[in-house]
Amino acid sequence: MMSSSQSSNRRKMMQEINETSFAVNDILLYLDTHPCDEKAMEFYRKNASRRNELLCRYAREFGPLTIDSAVDSCSDTFQWAQQPFPWEEEGGCR
Repeated sequence: MMSSSQSSNRRKMMQEINETSFAVNDILLYLDTHPCDEKAMEFYRKNASRRNELLCRYAREFGPLTIDSAVDSCSDTFQWAQQPFPWEEEGGCR
């Protein structure tokens, strides 16, 4: 069971991951029609890198959110299905 501090940190990190993921997805749509926009490409690179950092950090602290970050969870076992998923704790699926 997580402490309220851990739960709060997890929620904050999930919020940052969600916001950064939205920015990445949104700029990719823009780049579909404006592939030569260097400022947009830099924005994409910066946010895609930040998203990867956040996913790796989240995996180390709470378990992987994506299969790509499963190896970053610092575990000797495959924890993908052993952890509670974010919606299981706050989404009313209990």
